[in-house]
Parts: sequence; structure tokens; C-alpha cells
Amino acid sequence: MMNLEGLKVTVMGLGRFGGGAGVTRWLASQGATVLVTDIEPADKLKASVESLTDLTSRGIVSLRLGEHNVSDFTTCDLVVANPAVPKPWENRFLRAAWAAGVPVTTEIQLLVERLPARENIIGITGSAGKSTTSAMIHHAINGSGLSAVLGGNIGGSLLGTLAQIKPSTRVVLELSSAMLCWLGGLAKVPPSELGSAPAPTWSPHIAVATNFSPNHLDWHGDLAHYRRSKQVLLAAQKIGDIAIIGPTSETSHWKHAPAAQRIVPTAEIDALAIPGKHNRINAGVAVEAAVAAGASRDVAIAAVRTFPGLPHRLQRVPSRPGLRCFNDSKSTTPESCLLAVRAFDEHAECGSSRVHLIVGGYDKGSDLAPIGRLASTLGGLYTIGKTGPAIAKASEGRAHECGTLDRAVAAALDHTKDGDVILLSPACASWDQFENYEQRGDLFASLVRGTSL
Repeated sequence: MMNLEGLKVTVMGLGRFGGGAGVTRWLASQGATVLVTDIEPADKLKASVESLTDLTSRGIVSLRLGEHNVSDFTTCDLVVANPAVPKPWENRFLRAAWAAGVPVTTEIQLLVERLPARENIIGITGSAGKSTTSAMIHHAINGSGLSAVLGGNIGGSLLGTLAQIKPSTRVVLELSSAMLCWLGGLAKVPPSELGSAPAPTWSPHIAVATNFSPNHLDWHGDLAHYRRSKQVLLAAQKIGDIAIIGPTSETSHWKHAPAAQRIVPTAEIDALAIPGKHNRINAGVAVEAAVAAGASRDVAIAAVRTFPGLPHRLQRVPSRPGLRCFNDSKSTTPESCLLAVRAFDEHAECGSSRVHLIVGGYDKGSDLAPIGRLASTLGGLYTIGKTGPAIAKASEGRAHECGTLDRAVAAALDHTKDGDVILLSPACASWDQFENYEQRGDLFASLVRGTSL
């Protein structure tokens, strides 16, 4: 573990959402002098730049924006790469660092090297559902009276809170394939050389693999590299470790897991606060992970049933008694909207005829006619934004054209009765009326929450 005091560190990638800001601030707190470099210009990184003003004004952090410079990667003591950089083995700046003998690491590597107790680390990956499952595990452990923190690919960096993470703290880490690629020593290894790749040296004590399907092939180059990166999660586990494999995932995808205890959950958890079979499956996996981390099974089940969902992803938000409201603002495609509606047709749900659906937004050119045709099966269809008129036309007069979200929520509230659902699942991007889908979802939550006051 490198002592960072007095070192010159280059952070590759600040990001529009401040992805590099957390590690930059932590590096500065360790006594390093930091250069943050990003190919985006300053005007596109305004919020991230402003978050570091106190450090840049004191000369502890400097910025190179709008370009990368090879010398920044070859004359420093350490490079911290953003895992979003695709095919790192081809990146000329990272290659220059390696050629110059400069060590290259990532924020997640810096974290796992410094966590106090490997036996309390729960790592989660998967091609789908890993964020929800990670958050459910964190929710179930905390609900069981144990202390847990959540980090990795979900939320901000945990480096700044290392001092508060005790040996007894359960650390729940969502790990993307890119993060695992770096953790497993595969960042230098192109797909054609996987046969000579080094064996991974780190895996968490409790490894959770939700499922596997082809994804992120643009980053990895091919399916074999993606699969090998995912397998890092289990590849260095030891006897006494625990591997939890989601019931919809073929265990053959995780064949490199050694002699760790393997658990394949079969029970779905019902009576959740959020709908959908996929969430019942995720909850079953989360309970097994929480139990492996020391929670009581009965208490973990009770806790996971109160999980409200991730923000903007079929998130249950408070509203008036007798009414359920869900913020699915992250739904920006017709396919995701249709899936959200179908969740209410599943076992023990209210049925789509009780769903009042709010849709519409920025026009990305998608075929929205299937959304309009849903109107005949719903309790109500309410359109907003630029695509609202086209969706209403496809509904053959069955939709309420509202234009704005506040009017759509008001109209839906007027037409609902006890047992109904109001669902914001727009099927469109938000940019016509909002800065992003988060702002749209926050307004929806505020509007329906006001009905409970």
C-alpha cells in the first residue's frame, strides 16, 4: 500500500458528475499534489470544477481540461485512472504511463487496499440488477441492526469515510465489469492475450453474482474479456468464503470460482414495497447476502420488504393513504416503460387497469405508438412534453394531454381511487422540460408527496 504523502498524482477523468472529485479530495487529504486532467472543456465540467475550488485556489490541485498531455502521465508518481475509460490496454496515455514505469490504479483499488476487514466485504456484480441488489443488501443489513456502508459503482467514493469504517462495519460494494477488470489485473490485457493474463489476487469474502448476459462489449472488446472481468469477483475467493449466484444465472459463467461455499437462492421474497418479479428475485439474493454477513434471516426478510427502490427506478414515494406512487423517471425508452407497466400485472399486483401512467418528454425519434396503445388497458394515460401529442394521437383519444408534469399529476390524482397506482415512467428523455431525469423524478416525488400533507 503506497504512502501518498508528497507524491505527484495524476487523476485521469474529472467527469461531469464529479466522478473524479471524491478521489481527488481524498488524495489531497493524504498529502499528495494532484493534477486532474479531462478531455472535456471547463464549461462542460462547471459543477465538478466548482466542487474543487477550495483545493485549486490553494494550489493543492491543478486542472488540465479540454485535453490530456502525455507528459502528465509520465512525469508523476502515480496515475489514478477513471474506470470509464474503455479498452485501457489501448489508451495511449495509460500506455505511456506503464511504459515510463508509473504505477496506474483506480479509486476502487485504493479503497479495497485500505478497508480494515476483508471478511466484512460484500461485493456484487451482474449484467443487470446489481445496483438494486446492492442497495437491498445494504438496506437489509442496516435493518438488522448491523452497521453497513454502500459504495463502489453506486453512490460516491468511500475513501473520504475510511476513518469511520470500523473492522465490524459491513462494506457493500457494487462492482462494475470495468472496476473488476482493474481489480483483477486485466486492464493491460487485450482480449487476444487473455490466456496469459495474471491470476486475480483479490475477491471479497462474500461475492454476489446476480446474472450474466452480454454487455459493455464496446468497453471490453469482446464477450470473453467481459466474462473474464466479471469472474474476478469470485476468482480469488478462498475456502470459507461465500459465493451467492442469482437463480437466473447459469453457474457455468462463474466456473472460475474455487472452493468457496456456493449458494443459489431459490426463494423469491414477496410483499415488497416495489413491484416486479425481478425485484422479488433480487430480494431473495439480498437476504442470502445479508444472512451471510451476520443478519437474522427473519429480520433481513422483514427489512428488505420495506426497501423503497432506488431513486428514479420504480421508486416508491409517499402519497395519500390508499394510493401507491412510483417514480420511474429513469425510464427513457418505450421498452423500459412497457416493462414497468407489466410489473403491475404480475402475481399479487393490482393489474395494469389500476395504473395511471404519466409519459412523454424529449423526442429521441423512438416509436412511441406502443405507449399510446397502452391507454385501453390502463386506468389512465397522461401525456407531457414534446412527444405528448404523438402519444395521445396513438391512444385514439383515450389519453389526457396535460403538457406539464404538475398538470399530469393533478389530473391523475383526480381520476384515482383507493388501490390505484400513479406511475411516472416517461419512455422519453427529459431534456425538453428538465435538465435531467433526476430533476423530473424529484419534481414528481414532490408533487405526489404533497398529497400526503
